[in-house]
Amino acid sequence: MTDAPSIDSAPYEEVLDTIHFTADGLVPAIAQAEGSGEILMMAWMNRDAVVETLSTGRVCYWSRSRSGLWRKGETSGQMQRLKDFRVDCDGDTLLLIVEQDGVACHTGRRSCFYRAWREGRLETIQEVETDPAILYGGHSHSHG
Repeated sequence: MTDAPSIDSAPYEEVLDTIHFTADGLVPAIAQAEGSGEILMMAWMNRDAVVETLSTGRVCYWSRSRSGLWRKGETSGQMQRLKDFRVDCDGDTLLLIVEQDGVACHTGRRSCFYRAWREGRLETIQEVETDPAILYGGHSHSHG
């Protein structure tokens, strides 16, 4: 994981001023698949991740576990390309409409939301599509 490239944030000040980041400088971001509307994942973004995402069109998050920028697909190849960037009415949650390469979840499933409460128990509703060992070369990985 590399540091943020030097990107001029001036063109993005309007949107950055609209976003209400937490005291930790983060905002939740929900990734939704373009076309199907499927919710793929939720992760965190900081100012640098927002600016990089808007300037490059490739989705970048903030990894809390690694304390650094996390460019989706950097390790796994399962990249997200930004199609639309939305800020909710309170400015405290982002919705990223994305084109997802492969699977979004580090477990190898299309979506991180692969478990559902059904008939009094938690049921797996999506099977693994890609072995995580293939995605991450045998290294463990989790969303930040």
